[in-house]
Amino acid sequence: MPFREALEQTAEATAVGIKVSTEGYRGDVADAMRYAVEGGKGLRAFFVYQSAHLHKVNPIFARMAAEAIECLHAYSLVHDDLPCMDDDDLRRGQPTVHRKWDEATAVLAGDALQALAFERASSAGMTDEARVKMVLTLAQAAGIGGMVGGQAADIAAETATAPLTLDQIIALQAGKTGALITWACTAGPTMAQDDPSALRTYGDKLGLAFQIADDILDVEGDAATVGKAVGKDEAAGKATFVSLLGLDGAKSRADELVESACDALSVYGKAADTLRDAARFVVNRSH
Repeated sequence: MPFREALEQTAEATAVGIKVSTEGYRGDVADAMRYAVEGGKGLRAFFVYQSAHLHKVNPIFARMAAEAIECLHAYSLVHDDLPCMDDDDLRRGQPTVHRKWDEATAVLAGDALQALAFERASSAGMTDEARVKMVLTLAQAAGIGGMVGGQAADIAAETATAPLTLDQIIALQAGKTGALITWACTAGPTMAQDDPSALRTYGDKLGLAFQIADDILDVEGDAATVGKAVGKDEAAGKATFVSLLGLDGAKSRADELVESACDALSVYGKAADTLRDAARFVVNRSH
């Protein structure tokens, strides 16, 4: 199946699955949870499905893992948009959760999505050992050693006396953005209890390329297309890959990372071509 079609189907199926899992709940928090997963690219879920396919994982387990990562990602965006964090009014072209409802509802919806993520992860895996590993690694990717730690470093950088160096930004983004992408890419071998090394390299390289592409979009992107405010990094005087490498240098670095990511998939041969297409999409996307 062509990459774009597979990505669209994954995004739709995952969003529907999450909504179905919450359909028995009523009220603002449940409504906000369902709203928060609408309109996403579904890229992390896509990586889960593709890595699961490469390792012959039962699609039911893959679905659980895909829903887990999309719930966790959605929670992070809901909280990231709050006034105490990035204070954004738009997400995916729609009002952010705290703007559509209120801050308390946004916090609780994010909390509930995070809890649902671990509930889903606990059902993803061919054996009990694999399911425990899925939950453990998701917690590690999401916590202080991963996404949360990276977000904390990003917030601290906004008031630091000196801009971050390139190496510091790479380390920050490996947690903030890269950790969940790498988790998604290695979900297949983790569920199958196979060697994750090739897909871990792919995920690590791709996660960094993804963030560089985000920095480029903040400079070149259109808010209506991107679905959120652009130009915020430059306005805040924030050090980014673009500010440190220049626009052309950032694009070159992203392209190099994508090629390295694709090279890591050589062990899978042509079976990984869709993942190679996904890597190229990451640095050429408009949103």
